[in-house]
Amino acid sequence: MPGNTFGRILRLTTYGESHGAGLGGVLDGCPAGLAICEDDLQQALDLRKPGTGATTTSRKEADRVRILAGVFEGVTTGTPIAFFIGNTDQRSRDYGNLAQVFRPGHADWTYWNKYNGIRDHRGGGRSSGRETVARVAGGAIAQKLLAARGISIYAAAIELGGIAVPEEAREMTKSLTRPYFAASDDVVPLWNEAVETARRDRDTLGGIVQVVVKGAPAGLGEPVFDKISATLAHALMSVGAVKGVEIGEGFAAARLRGSENNDPLIPDPVNPGRVTFESNHAGGILGGMTSGQDIVLRCAVKPIASIPREQRTVDTHAQAATLLIAGRHDLSAIPRIVPVLAAMTALALADALLLQERMGCLA
Repeated sequence: MPGNTFGRILRLTTYGESHGAGLGGVLDGCPAGLAICEDDLQQALDLRKPGTGATTTSRKEADRVRILAGVFEGVTTGTPIAFFIGNTDQRSRDYGNLAQVFRPGHADWTYWNKYNGIRDHRGGGRSSGRETVARVAGGAIAQKLLAARGISIYAAAIELGGIAVPEEAREMTKSLTRPYFAASDDVVPLWNEAVETARRDRDTLGGIVQVVVKGAPAGLGEPVFDKISATLAHALMSVGAVKGVEIGEGFAAARLRGSENNDPLIPDPVNPGRVTFESNHAGGILGGMTSGQDIVLRCAVKPIASIPREQRTVDTHAQAATLLIAGRHDLSAIPRIVPVLAAMTALALADALLLQERMGCLA
């Protein structure tokens, strides 16, 4: 079906369903000579795999990845890179009662209408959060490509269940070593309490993830319709649980004056002859192109729609019905969505970087 490919130069096409044989992707446009191996992809996949952490599903998937093509003797060949991750712990029987009803908050109703009543009801099929496993694998390659050019991506949870990490307390570089991939150690006990309360209430939690990119050169992105801000928003909003994206001050900029929101340019006191900025309210993007500052993004993540409560809905004959969703589900998309958002950021920036290099505009 259309809409399964992201990117212009570096193009990721993904396939697979939550309860099918597996999921995978084809990454085309990666330059030859990039050192890559299955372990590089596996490290990223291990960060998002199910069955670990206080908020995650009890579904146990090893998420072992196989590179099928495009890599020879440890380096990319310049041809399409194909990879596959098998499903090994499906329990499709848990979803038998969903074949004729629509789950509130899910894509069941929209898939039913788009594809003339044909849908895979087992865990949501293609609309499942498990679809993101292929994004993470492709994003791991993009992150290696960016790292070779001195660009690093850090992602962390900064809010869960309405409990936020204050901006001044956020420490992004060590987030992947903390529970919830939190931006601070101090918030973890508070989040533990919120999770246990939600579990007792048979409910789920949303949150906010921050992504920071360091080392991106100035000038990435295209004027007008293909601004890097638009591309990044497209990449991040394409993740099913994301309901909003902010760049820099984001919505807070609407409450500032121009004198407060502008970032003055000044001579770099450390590097004579170069330019820097006094602040970064713009989040590293000016006129839709990177400014050379840190790129700062935040994503609003909705609460998981599969709640263990009886809910009202309708069936495929438009008759009132009730349902209780069985199966194994996350209590929150956080922390597993954190590496997904880092992957999508990497894919968007790597694509923009390769386009800029192809245009001959990078030094």
